[in-house]
Amino acid sequence: MKSNTFKTAILVFGLTVLVANNSFGQSENRKERTPPTFSELLKEMDKNEDGKLAESELKGPLKEDFSKIDTDEDGFISEKEFKKAPKPKRKERK
Repeated sequence: MKSNTFKTAILVFGLTVLVANNSFGQSENRKERTPPTFSELLKEMDKNEDGKLAESELKGPLKEDFSKIDTDEDGFISEKEFKKAPKPKRKERK
């Protein structure tokens, strides 16, 4: 009888450790996404290398919200405008 109780306790303990480690590992592996800096965007998108981002060079949320971000309406997004730009809304989880 003591043998069965001991085996059951070991099994429960082992499963608890396994589940706890698995859950911890998943949350630890998630990387928090940080928004790109203006210089990173220039390297990626500034095709004519003029130090500004034209609407034709952009994609994604920057292109979709170009008119909101280009506050001086010169047709380009400068670093100053980029820093003051509204943050894109997060996608809703299902």
